[in-house]
Amino acid sequence: MTAVRVVGLGASAGGLTVLGEFLAGVPAGSGMAFVVVQHLDPTHKAMLVELLQRSTPMPVRQAAEGMRLEADAVYVIPPNSDLTLAAGILHLEPPAEPRGHRLPINRLFSSLARELSERATGVVLSGMGSDGTLGLQAIKSQGGLTLAQEPESAQFDSMPRSAIDAGCVDIVALPSAMAVEILRVATGQGFSPPLAGSAVDERASLEAVVALLHEHHRHDLSDYKASTLRRRIQRRMDVHGIATTAAYAAFAKQNPHELDMLFKEVLIGVTSFFRDPAVWQELKDEVMPVLISRAAEGAKLRAWVVGCSTGEEAYSVAMIFREVADAMTGVPRTMQVFASDLSADAIAAARRGCYPRSIAADVGEERLARFFVPQGEGYLVDKGVREMVLFAQHDVILDPPFTRLDFLSCRNLLIYFDAKLQHRLLPLFSFSLRPGGVLLLGTSESLGIVQAQYTPISPKSRLYWRSENALPHTMVDFPIGFPRSRGRADQETNVPPQPGNPPANLQSLAEQALLKDHAPPAVLVNAEGDVVYIHGSVGRFLEPASGKANWNIHVMAKPSIRAQVVVGLREAIQAKAPVALRGLRLEGEAPGTVDVTIQPLAEPKALAGLVMIVFSPGLDDPPRRRRGKPGEAGADPRMADELDRWKAEVRALRQEMGASAEELQAANEELQSTNEELQAANEELTSSKEESQSMNEELQSLNSELRSKLDALELAQSDMQNLLNSTEIATLFLDSDLNVRRYTDQIKRIVNLREADIGRPLTDLSTTLVYPGLYDDAKETLRTLSFIEKQVATTDGLWFLVRIKPYRTLANVIQGVVITLIDITASKELESRLRAKQ
Repeated sequence: MTAVRVVGLGASAGGLTVLGEFLAGVPAGSGMAFVVVQHLDPTHKAMLVELLQRSTPMPVRQAAEGMRLEADAVYVIPPNSDLTLAAGILHLEPPAEPRGHRLPINRLFSSLARELSERATGVVLSGMGSDGTLGLQAIKSQGGLTLAQEPESAQFDSMPRSAIDAGCVDIVALPSAMAVEILRVATGQGFSPPLAGSAVDERASLEAVVALLHEHHRHDLSDYKASTLRRRIQRRMDVHGIATTAAYAAFAKQNPHELDMLFKEVLIGVTSFFRDPAVWQELKDEVMPVLISRAAEGAKLRAWVVGCSTGEEAYSVAMIFREVADAMTGVPRTMQVFASDLSADAIAAARRGCYPRSIAADVGEERLARFFVPQGEGYLVDKGVREMVLFAQHDVILDPPFTRLDFLSCRNLLIYFDAKLQHRLLPLFSFSLRPGGVLLLGTSESLGIVQAQYTPISPKSRLYWRSENALPHTMVDFPIGFPRSRGRADQETNVPPQPGNPPANLQSLAEQALLKDHAPPAVLVNAEGDVVYIHGSVGRFLEPASGKANWNIHVMAKPSIRAQVVVGLREAIQAKAPVALRGLRLEGEAPGTVDVTIQPLAEPKALAGLVMIVFSPGLDDPPRRRRGKPGEAGADPRMADELDRWKAEVRALRQEMGASAEELQAANEELQSTNEELQAANEELTSSKEESQSMNEELQSLNSELRSKLDALELAQSDMQNLLNSTEIATLFLDSDLNVRRYTDQIKRIVNLREADIGRPLTDLSTTLVYPGLYDDAKETLRTLSFIEKQVATTDGLWFLVRIKPYRTLANVIQGVVITLIDITASKELESRLRAKQ
């Protein structure tokens, strides 16, 4: 592996000028090697080496197979080749894709990421299309440095703007300033840890940055480990040359774009297909066959991949299911995979399902042929697999979870969260899984407080069965977006409490104890009646309905109080006022009465729109320890009449809701069908756009070469014109029809010519030559290709040697005649004097 820092430069249309500006700004003795890739016409000889050499004193060489990189040198890709780096040596390969589909910049950048990791640098300059974006993402994922030209300064801004929009660019600058920025980062020594006396200030600055991110992106990162946040912030400080966290907080506050860059930096996006192959093999051999075989006939298995990044793991789950299901007979063959991530850019990339050719090493030839389709520079996931996976931007900390799952994968995400958040999420995952479901964690993660609820399949692989009858020993903390009063990013650096002092959260612990033991049971529901939070034991008032799981108050309420609760809920929502139901009679194993209070919530804002339903024992409700047997409570005729009335009303409401649900289902199916058609059309348009952009880039390159050749032709024409004029020989060029095509200035004193005579026949010209057979001789020369030479006098007493020759092109094609007239008047006069002396 080379020790030289390698800088990859990618450009396309309009790139020649900016490449020169970049190289001109490289300081002497930088110690870096520069590899240039530009979209070139494969059928023409490139002059990029000669043109770039004018901009830099460093040697500029055309890359060759097996060439070893040296410091302070520039290497240029040759035409019709792909250029990569391995073990410090350049390698050339013929392009595998047809013209219009080649992405040589991505190919080079990806090889730099694999070879050099954090010492790789990628630069995207002016050009059309999006070549270079995936390559910069690869470099950034390995900790390398990425730069892009300021789009406003680019002649064609598509390439740099695509990279910037993808969030994979560390520095956006002018080409002339980029080399200095690269050197500054490459030679930086990082930052020293804060002094002990500044620990409080450092924590405050860190909280300030987290608060800015929360305000800008509406996502609270205070539950991330402080060490993780510090590393990511330090990297951004290194990029901008900022020495302290407080200064960086001030800088980020004034630059919203920097907050976007930091937010993307914090989101960990390291993933690959079938990562840890032994885990996936065990999932295929031991787990998936059991899940499929025990599912009810026609049932669809449900899976959730938390923190899916760009989708590789979610697609891996779908592929494993397809492989197992296709090998089994007489069992359900469908699965819905939900894949979520906080990053909108990662979700967009996952939905596209397009990955570079480097995935072949992770996927294997068999799966590659079965589940992928070659496309451009990489592979596209098969449509059947893509339709199995539903991607969604989702915050696992704040957003409601997916439920009734058969499989849940959360690998290498919990390790970035602090202990308190892990203790909140693990019970939530247990709630999301069906009994008998499977949980998959990362190699560095453990079950923690929910260990009793799982049976390990293999401790090494971190695969666990959800126990069939296990109940959470702690209350599930549903994520409903409660605002946090302060950041918690400093938990790792908190000063431990002094012995004898009460803990800082004494009030919170006391309130939790009071709520647990003395507050009445209650549920929190939304406007549709779906239960989003349960407090206390509500089993006396609510029970799950048989059949498909349904967490709605309309079906969970006990039959004896269901009608009154449902109608009261509707009244409370419509009136936006609390409704109290007194003395509702309970039947069954625990008879008695219950008072129900239904309270719409407006504060805090996080709970706005939700409704709290509180169950309090009625005044005539006997104590629990003296609970009688069923049937001992006396019947109340008035309550029975009222109950019948409410039941009739509820029955009508259910019929109305059923009809509405069917209409909504039909509308949803139509929308899904329309969405699929639009998605297919969008994919076709995107493919056509990329092809058009690629062709446009080649046309731009060809146009530049043609312009260069046209300049050369104009120069050659000027040289020829000056040469002809310097010989002082009158010359007349005629085309195949003996029409004037070109002439020299000397011919004007013999033949009356001007610019407007270009294209006129020879017979229309007036001349001083006493040569009536000029046209016939020219015609004869054109016919026989013979050379004619005659001495001809003029009407003003001059003599000329007239030569008529065929006009031959470089391809040896006759395209007219050339008539030259050489002044021999002096020779004739001398000849006359000599004869006179004789």
